[in-house]
Amino acid sequence: MVEETPWQQALRYANRANPYPFYEELRKTPVARQPDGTYVVSTYREIVALLHDPRVSSDPRKCPVPAGAQAQGSGESVAEPIREVLTEPNIITCDPPEHDRDRRMMMPHFVGPPHAPHLISDLEPEVRRIVDGLLDDMKGKNRIDAVDEFAYPLPVTVICKVLGVPLEDEPRFHHWIETALDALDFGPEAASEEIRSRQAGGRQAVRDFGQFAAELLDRYAEQPGPGMLSAMVNEDGPEGGMPKGVLASNTLLLIFAGHETTVNLIAHSVLTLLRHPDALEKLRRRPDLIVPGVEELLRFESSVQFWHTRSALEDIDIAGITIPKGAPIFLAYGSANRDPERFTDPDELDLERSDNQHLGFSQGIHFCFGAPLARLEVQIAVGEFVRRVQNPRLVEDPPPYRHNQIFRGPRHVLVDIDGIRD
Repeated sequence: MVEETPWQQALRYANRANPYPFYEELRKTPVARQPDGTYVVSTYREIVALLHDPRVSSDPRKCPVPAGAQAQGSGESVAEPIREVLTEPNIITCDPPEHDRDRRMMMPHFVGPPHAPHLISDLEPEVRRIVDGLLDDMKGKNRIDAVDEFAYPLPVTVICKVLGVPLEDEPRFHHWIETALDALDFGPEAASEEIRSRQAGGRQAVRDFGQFAAELLDRYAEQPGPGMLSAMVNEDGPEGGMPKGVLASNTLLLIFAGHETTVNLIAHSVLTLLRHPDALEKLRRRPDLIVPGVEELLRFESSVQFWHTRSALEDIDIAGITIPKGAPIFLAYGSANRDPERFTDPDELDLERSDNQHLGFSQGIHFCFGAPLARLEVQIAVGEFVRRVQNPRLVEDPPPYRHNQIFRGPRHVLVDIDGIRD
């Protein structure tokens, strides 16, 4: 039997709750070629260099060998069930100048400053209202699920409002997203019958999700309404509008990324603070620490563990290794954020950590433009959870994790409580 690499071990579901010992081993070889031909980059300095390197493409159409193409000898890409359905690019899967044009057209409608300086701050009262309502609904309970009752409802409600997606459609797209993500696997279990049996469902889920997005955009084209999607459909700026397929692909991205990573961040923040009662109590005594505290929680438990669509446009020499032209590149953000060459005592939670330039939102041209909204949501949600929830205790540690490796997060976080403060 061939011994698995540290990367393959990190990707096994059994290690989802704690991949960090495998990342530590992986960092001994900062750029490590995997059996499938993928190059995994695991150290902070090297990842930052590649994030700013124009020789690295984010467009999977430019990679002749799809990432994970030979996982466990399967001979086909583990990402193909999604890629063969979602063929149009979005802003995280294309390069300049296409990327720059599309991002430039989207930013005024979503990101806030300098285009709409009050967009994010104006959402604060609504976010606080939602958080207060969710916590009020927990009154009288002795046990709560911090995922289903708190971490999920907040960001999905906010992103629906921002985009103009009817909240009543949430159960449908939630099912499609979960089904599609469960069809993706980049580890040694990718060739298992269980994963292969999910792939047909994954394909259909993306088709259904895409059809939903197209119909929503068509409705806004006929009758403009509130939110970012209507504004994009009816764009009349100097560059015109996006092609319909690209707009639909970016719509899927915005719905998904606009809440999925924030769900995991809130859930992991609650989980991490309950594992570190001294930090929880410190934050309760000093609520002003919520801003640097959220940055530390972003570093400590990265919502996006790695990204998989990058490839080398030409030979790249880095860390004593040559990544050959055309090779797929995985950037392991979760490992880089625990790199001791960049962060002092990286496995320690320090709510007052200085110089915390983590990669929780990536860097470079693909830096997450939803970061200001995510920060607002998490600061309010975690701050109010700490303030209002009385004597929270974890029921199960580690909790069960979702299957997907990229968007790593607990499926449930059960918490026993003594009550909810006003």
